[in-house]
Amino acid sequence: MSLSDTAIKNAKPAAKPYKMQDEKGMYLLVHPNGGKYFRYNYRFNNKRLTLSLGVYPATSLKEARDKRDTAIKQIAGGINPGITRKIEKAGSIENTFKAIAEDFLMTKQQEWSASHHKHIKECFERDVYPWIGSRPLKELSAVEVLTTLRRITARGAIETATRTKQFIGQAIRYGIATGRAERDVTQDLRGALPSPVKGHYPAITEPKPLGQLLRDIEAYGGNFVVRTALQLQPLIFARPANLAQAEWDEFDLDAAEWRIAADKMKMKDAHIVPLSTQAVALLRDIHPLTGNQRYVFASNQGKNGEKHISRESIGAAIRRMGYQGQHTAHGFRTTASTLLHEHGFHSDMIERQLSHA
Repeated sequence: MSLSDTAIKNAKPAAKPYKMQDEKGMYLLVHPNGGKYFRYNYRFNNKRLTLSLGVYPATSLKEARDKRDTAIKQIAGGINPGITRKIEKAGSIENTFKAIAEDFLMTKQQEWSASHHKHIKECFERDVYPWIGSRPLKELSAVEVLTTLRRITARGAIETATRTKQFIGQAIRYGIATGRAERDVTQDLRGALPSPVKGHYPAITEPKPLGQLLRDIEAYGGNFVVRTALQLQPLIFARPANLAQAEWDEFDLDAAEWRIAADKMKMKDAHIVPLSTQAVALLRDIHPLTGNQRYVFASNQGKNGEKHISRESIGAAIRRMGYQGQHTAHGFRTTASTLLHEHGFHSDMIERQLSHA
């Protein structure tokens, strides 16, 4: 028999605590001191646990049942409602976007590849936390998220903005599952961002304009680290993310090889990049600057070389040289594929060097 407001109101204390059963594992615990406490018994990971739902009359029967039903949904989604309650009690700082996003990243550490996990964490740290990291997730608005994303599109990184919106949405949905948010505001932003260009990345595939691009790269007067990466890219046509994250331990300059571990690769296969004499010369040239650090293209934003340049740094340099809409960092892969095929190189060899399936 389920509880009623009248039954709860008329319940009298006894010498020992006793229970008045409701539905779906919920009950009212009546103490000898007259206190009336709503409780919910549940099982999680084969353990019997109890969740406090509030004290009567401050918490009504309906409110207690609503909390019970929320807990049932959390359990069905693999969330322990008891842990969620502890998080809520820890204070408002634990309910900020940054706190929840960091919690979300921690839960995904074993599920995602190390490179993907690192990429999303760096994306949050660079483009999201400075603007909305301290905002309580329940108060975060679609307008605030859109303003954050528009800072990314303003630098021409439209695809990055689109991916960042997806990452923010994933973190918010984790917050919903753990009871720290009510709705995903990124759903209100459909169509609010410019659409990424579909199909291939813009790329120069004619020898004459390519020669001019290479001369412009040689004359580029920007940051030396970015310039070296920019010069190296047409020689190895790697994915920009792999090049930006290149570590000195991966290179054997005497053997003229760059060996990239499987967990860094899009196709999850280890990849070997043979290095031309020009590529080796560029790497030896930058070695005195960053050779004692982890990353070949170490960022001056990091401490002791523990951060690398962004995957967008090369593309941004190309745009600054006046090639907006004509060529991209990723476009060197299209350039290489087109011209190597035209020069008669075997297709399988080209696809293998591009690390395609």
